[in-house]
Amino acid sequence: MGRVEGSGESGGPGNRGSGEPRRSVPVSPVAWPGLRPAWVEVDLDAVAHNTRTLGAEVAPARVLAVVKADAYGHGAVPVARSAISAGASCLGVALVEEALALRAAGISAPVLVLSEPHPASADACAEHGIAVTVCTPAGVQAFGAAGRRGGRPVAAHLKVDTGMHRQGCDPAALPALAAAALAEPGLEVAGLWSHFAVADEPGQRATTDAQLARYSDALATAAAAGLAPRWRHLANSAGATLRDDARFDLVRLGIELYGLAPSPDLPGEATARLRPALALRAAVSAVRTVEAGERVSYGHRWAAPARTRVATLPVGYADGVRRGLSDRIRVRLGGRDFRQVGRVTMDQVMVDVGDAPVEVGEVATLLGDPARGEPGVREWSVALDTIDYEVTCGLSSRLPRVHHHGDRADGPVTAGPARAGRPVGTAPAGPGGEGVRR
Repeated sequence: MGRVEGSGESGGPGNRGSGEPRRSVPVSPVAWPGLRPAWVEVDLDAVAHNTRTLGAEVAPARVLAVVKADAYGHGAVPVARSAISAGASCLGVALVEEALALRAAGISAPVLVLSEPHPASADACAEHGIAVTVCTPAGVQAFGAAGRRGGRPVAAHLKVDTGMHRQGCDPAALPALAAAALAEPGLEVAGLWSHFAVADEPGQRATTDAQLARYSDALATAAAAGLAPRWRHLANSAGATLRDDARFDLVRLGIELYGLAPSPDLPGEATARLRPALALRAAVSAVRTVEAGERVSYGHRWAAPARTRVATLPVGYADGVRRGLSDRIRVRLGGRDFRQVGRVTMDQVMVDVGDAPVEVGEVATLLGDPARGEPGVREWSVALDTIDYEVTCGLSSRLPRVHHHGDRADGPVTAGPARAGRPVGTAPAGPGGEGVRR
């Protein structure tokens, strides 16, 4: 059977199994942001760089930074602050609850809810100065009434459906919707917008052309109804990157804000000029020798082809390392790539490290910056036949987010042995020289 060289199932030091003695490895209890040595690291300087880069590309249009779904798993409040500081004019969220969390954190920048909220949220939007999408007569009534009750109009962006068929009024209904919204004293109609369906698929340019034409027609229809919106917006990340004729006054930047590609067809456009902000790291919790032919993890689907060493990392599918990634991803340890082996379990994964001198406490990178040789989010999305969005949004709240300010040359959070002069358990510096934890 395999010989345990590191810690046991608990993920902490101790519980050393049988076999020859191993040298002691110091593991700092403060080497990671929680009690478990697994975390998501977010480089806020990368977010700021991406915001500035994209803002320069789309100017004179302004940037709406999309921070819904906890900023695609990156941490909404720190990301929002970084994006606004780097020049974004406003923020976009999916839920009123997300907007309220930004307000509770002291963020006063304009926030737009990107779908028409439920009428039950109308008073909260009025009270906290949250702009809303409106695409139905019921929305005009509900949010207009809330604005009148609150003593100040609710900012509204009317949405027209140009082909996504998810939200938005029918183009034929826009004149009546615009007239009703303009006549409602409790609303301030600030924008008119729509959303591309296939801008991230260059092969479907005709569909995007048709949506752009419908949106231009909608602007003319709105003007005939007396609406001259301050904010005209249609383009998402892919639309902003590929279609300079679709930028209008505002572009809604989502996935590219985080340095990732909008679709499998566009990875080069993102990686050439942007910086990925997110890394997933975990410290080795156990190392064991596995003899040739012995099998690893549930189902015993993987057998060691020769005598080898297998390291355990305390992160699994409950953290967003999907079970479908089993035997299909690499892990970076000590500047080398190693294969993840066996089925991904709920809380742990195993890695074949061969005869490399890997020890308990060493930090492994499961996701990071491909420019540093680390596995990129794209590798996972390809393996799962999905998109980058799903990978980062799927990293669960069990993983603490560590936000830091550091350039590309900075190293990751370190743990375990102090090597190359680095102290045990040091983290990248945030404001005031401290690691920033959400």
